[in-house]
Amino acid sequence: QVQLVESGGGLVQAGGSLRLSCAASGRTFTIHTMRWFRQAPGKEREFVANYAWSGSFTYYADSVKGRFTVSKENAKDTVYLQMNSLKPEDTAVYYCNALSAGYENWGQGTQVTVSS
Repeated sequence: QVQLVESGGGLVQAGGSLRLSCAASGRTFTIHTMRWFRQAPGKEREFVANYAWSGSFTYYADSVKGRFTVSKENAKDTVYLQMNSLKPEDTAVYYCNALSAGYENWGQGTQVTVSS
């Protein structure tokens, strides 16, 4: 199994930036895909970004394309979500998600609040 711990959320003004981290541990060698999702109050969880663990493929939801970037630090088995030009509508709890050899694991989530 894989364990995920997110960090980096907080309160930021519109137009600002935040970088979220998702540290993976356990059987990380089985991970093939990492994804970021978010859930705003009263809304369903929505997809944000997809990142192939190998780094070979990344894609983003239209709502964040051009503003958010996913990267990975191999030595730490940590995936980052760099969020720039933040908007109030980006306010949500952000979750990372790992797909590995028949398993799907979620982090605990980190709150991002963007004030107008």
